[in-house]
Amino acid sequence: MYRFFFREVPEYFPFLLQGAWITLLLSLVSMACGLAVGLAVALGRLSPYRAVRWPLDAYVELWRDTPLIVQLLFIYFTLPEFGLTLPAFWAGVMGLSLNLAAYLSEVFRAAIAAIDPGQRQAALSLGMSRASIYRRVVLPQMFRATLPTVGGYFISLLKDCSLVSFISVNELLRHANIVIADTFDSMNTYIMVGFIYFVMSFGSARLIGLLERRLTPRHQRRGAMIPSDPKGIAA
Repeated sequence: MYRFFFREVPEYFPFLLQGAWITLLLSLVSMACGLAVGLAVALGRLSPYRAVRWPLDAYVELWRDTPLIVQLLFIYFTLPEFGLTLPAFWAGVMGLSLNLAAYLSEVFRAAIAAIDPGQRQAALSLGMSRASIYRRVVLPQMFRATLPTVGGYFISLLKDCSLVSFISVNELLRHANIVIADTFDSMNTYIMVGFIYFVMSFGSARLIGLLERRLTPRHQRRGAMIPSDPKGIAA
């Protein structure tokens, strides 16, 4: 214990924090991209045109039914064979974003479908365009209703970022492996790693909860607003 608290923590904890910063940055960028792509896919899958829906349906099924690690390895090692070479960080962003977007598209699509159609009809009767209806009526309600679920996906994404160590991104777990190779002390190193992941996840959960309370009308705060979770992250 003396060695752990007075030698290994001061010496290696700052190095692990550098990896944690990369993990956090990777999560934030991937979440932003995943939200944008997921919303676009959700809207496209609500289109009345089969030519629009079918390719998007195929994308969602493909990315939900294959492991994330396989998708990351394909992007990083196979796409260069077709002339598309990405730095490890951006290959990780691409894989995480596309995987996340496939799940979020289902959440968004379900939330949009759950909104009372009478609201859209009322907006049309007021002369609002379809774009204005989505921007001012549908999307605000959708984002408010799905915020808890999206927050859960972000916490899951923080932990999924550990998989990008397989494509040589210097995130937290890869830094931990470097420390283990130097100290041969896996137990204490993983204790520090687990503590860092816990702090990031716990802090994110508290921030998401605060944002949810601020965006939810007071009379709805006790209601159930969370759509079904297709990824099962709450399990």
